[in-house]
Amino acid sequence: MIFIENEGNTNPQLNLALEEFALRNFSAENDYLLFYINEPSIIIGRNQNTLEEINHEYVEKNNIHVVRRVSGGGAVYHDFGNLNFSFITNHDVKSLNNFKKFTAPVIKVLNTLGLDAELKGRNDIQVDEKKISGTAQFSTGKRMVSHGTLLFDTDLGEVVNALNVKMSKIESKGHKSVRSRVANISEFLKKPLKIEEFRQLLLEGLYEESEPFESYHLTPEEWKAVHQLKEEKYDTWDWNYGRSPKFNIQRSKRFTVGEIDLRIFVEKGHIKDFKIYGDFFGKEPVENLEKLLEGARYEKEDISELLKDIEIQEYFGDIPKIDFIELVYGADEF
Repeated sequence: MIFIENEGNTNPQLNLALEEFALRNFSAENDYLLFYINEPSIIIGRNQNTLEEINHEYVEKNNIHVVRRVSGGGAVYHDFGNLNFSFITNHDVKSLNNFKKFTAPVIKVLNTLGLDAELKGRNDIQVDEKKISGTAQFSTGKRMVSHGTLLFDTDLGEVVNALNVKMSKIESKGHKSVRSRVANISEFLKKPLKIEEFRQLLLEGLYEESEPFESYHLTPEEWKAVHQLKEEKYDTWDWNYGRSPKFNIQRSKRFTVGEIDLRIFVEKGHIKDFKIYGDFFGKEPVENLEKLLEGARYEKEDISELLKDIEIQEYFGDIPKIDFIELVYGADEF
């Protein structure tokens, strides 16, 4: 395992660019670990509709960064009290969506600090039924990143202020509000720690779980490439916000794999535009499904025929194909 030094950078666009650069360019002969702390920011899941996930007026007024990541899942709030970790490894079918494997060493370290931490639900680490961490994954097909947030001493009031969390998500977790279902790790510690001290303890604990770590500092040429990726992708409106499609049909449903939210524009009986949003995790890009269905007749038989050879689980996780078809098609008038 090689530990990547991010040199204390706190810009979320730069840190996400560093993560993706390492994922796509560093040697497949090694596994890598990356830690970073971000300035106040909202990190949007790959398949989410940004404008519907954030409190736009509050975000603008308070100069909060809004950045989309490459992995699926839901939007999260970062600030200087939030420690982020990222494991970069070779792609493994058994490891994809296996959050237990990658959270286990983190949970073990938390346990040594006196926290009764455990993995709950799809991808959350909890203590006393309170979420202290969320995790997500992304695979290129050859390499994969498994990353997560650790709420150490985050301003939880800002989580509520900056995010528009849908009631369906809150209700599915059996809580009345966002604030009631999240907590900071610092609340459970027997003695106070600064986040820098916590970061060091976590790193030392992870050392014990693996072969001796080696630290790596990027070369000037590599940093130049990271900054280029930041400018060309993570700084752009197209990546972070994207287009808001014209639609006259909206269908959404929360499955065990997460919420799937469809925006469909039907004109003269044909699908002219099709957009898929949600906080699900999948291996394949949903853009492939969107393109496949655009131009099709808005008829259940036609949609079923187009999807007959498609492995829906590759896009959303474990849901039956018929459930997706029934979500796409309905009796709406257009």
